[in-house]
Amino acid sequence: MKYGESALGPLELVDGHWVLGDAGRPGGARVEFREDGLHAFGRDAVAGEVIPWARIMLGFRLTLGGRYPSRGEIYCPTGVLGGLPGPFRGRGGGYLHMTLRHPYEDHLLFFDRHPRWYRTQDILTLRAVMTQLVADGEVHRLGDADWTARVVARLSVFDGWATARALHRAAAEAVAAADEKKF
Repeated sequence: MKYGESALGPLELVDGHWVLGDAGRPGGARVEFREDGLHAFGRDAVAGEVIPWARIMLGFRLTLGGRYPSRGEIYCPTGVLGGLPGPFRGRGGGYLHMTLRHPYEDHLLFFDRHPRWYRTQDILTLRAVMTQLVADGEVHRLGDADWTARVVARLSVFDGWATARALHRAAAEAVAAADEKKF
């Protein structure tokens, strides 16, 4: 498979399921999308922490580098350095931010970054589709590897402006195309 067909930003297909982060790194931190929910492994995660899809509410946010970049940014300076050639390539990681219910809490899951560069557009489109699925009550569909592969394939060719409206439209089109198995 080509990069765009098997990955979207930090999300990639590994051994038949989708993983956020560098799953090939020995002892690395990653978040796996499984049928029963998000499975977190590594650094900040409780051993094999599982977050059921039903607990996730209010969408997602992805950040690279620090836990809380300023002004709603995606990258912290260390997040930028980890994607550039040189001694920092592939270092550091990112966070998947979400709000959980029962009990209500803000929650972060850490993942190690890949040595490749993540296009900002890929991160934004990934976040848009994940947030739309939460709003539609369909976030559990991310646990279906085949369905997610169709969404990723559709979003990986999106090359529009990264406005909120364009991202929302691209996410909606990717979900509709995946449902109809058009991509």
